[in-house]
Amino acid sequence: MTSPILSVRDLKVHFPVPAGGILRRRWVPLKAVDGVSFDLAQGETLGIVGESGCGKSTLGRAVLQLIPPTAGQVTWLGHNLTGLDTSRLRRYRRDLQIIFQDPLASLDPRMPIGEIIAEPLRTHEPKLPRTEVRSRVQAMMRAVGLLPQMINRYPHEFSGGQCQRIGIARAMILRPKLIVCDEPVSALDVSIQAQIVNLLMDLQREFGLSLIFISHNLAVVRHICHRMMVLYLGRVAEIADRDQLYENPRHPYTQALISAVPLPDPMLEKNRRRIVLKGDLPSPLNPPSGCVFRTRCPHATELCARVVPPLETVEPGHEAACHYWRET
Repeated sequence: MTSPILSVRDLKVHFPVPAGGILRRRWVPLKAVDGVSFDLAQGETLGIVGESGCGKSTLGRAVLQLIPPTAGQVTWLGHNLTGLDTSRLRRYRRDLQIIFQDPLASLDPRMPIGEIIAEPLRTHEPKLPRTEVRSRVQAMMRAVGLLPQMINRYPHEFSGGQCQRIGIARAMILRPKLIVCDEPVSALDVSIQAQIVNLLMDLQREFGLSLIFISHNLAVVRHICHRMMVLYLGRVAEIADRDQLYENPRHPYTQALISAVPLPDPMLEKNRRRIVLKGDLPSPLNPPSGCVFRTRCPHATELCARVVPPLETVEPGHEAACHYWRET
């Protein structure tokens, strides 16, 4: 992999949550993200997958400093972003953008879409002439598949897929280098999902974007991503090239996730072995000791309860956090 433009080291996001009664109120940490590290190269797409509640969205927002990390470091093009105040972060904001999960809820219903898309331009380039702003907005609307004559319409006049295109145009208007895609297709119909995913891939090729693509749909992630990172209860279970991860998953949790991905051929679906995890996802308020996956893992032993498994190299570019990855 080429030199990373984004480097995340031991990132933690803990939220204080009240516990106990009124007279004995105390605060305990909810460990949404608990020591995540990864690198991202220019033009690369990293997929982040896992069950709901595993910390995917919190991680994406913490990378962009929309949520202040509790600990760890986020380095962007050699600059440490953690701990910077709002004014110093502002210079990096135009390079770091986000696409939200709910396309309609992320748009101001009182603003026409032309103003919504233009808002980042007016924030970061306030002296830009109105004619130039309008020209750039219309050009970006064409790039994402929207007709320029729709510029004065309001969000409620568009479908869900069109609203997500508006959100993409807003994120792209400043020509950023990195976009965090926070489950951008989960609220859309399947046919529209394919259109949005293909649009993001086209924009990535055209503008040289790097993407962090957050999703619980492994089929979509495999289509768009170069590498995949599996999260479980705020920790990295496995990270590898997408084909390596699908063909040779070493963590039991990854194996269970992949076994649940539907196959297009009914005969293949009928004959394959499905791995069903037992038990519920533990609470991040009180995660298990040692390996956080041990309470649902069929291979767990006494060692797993005592020692947190480190991320070990399975093969070049492929790491897994499991004491028994050689045997699974």
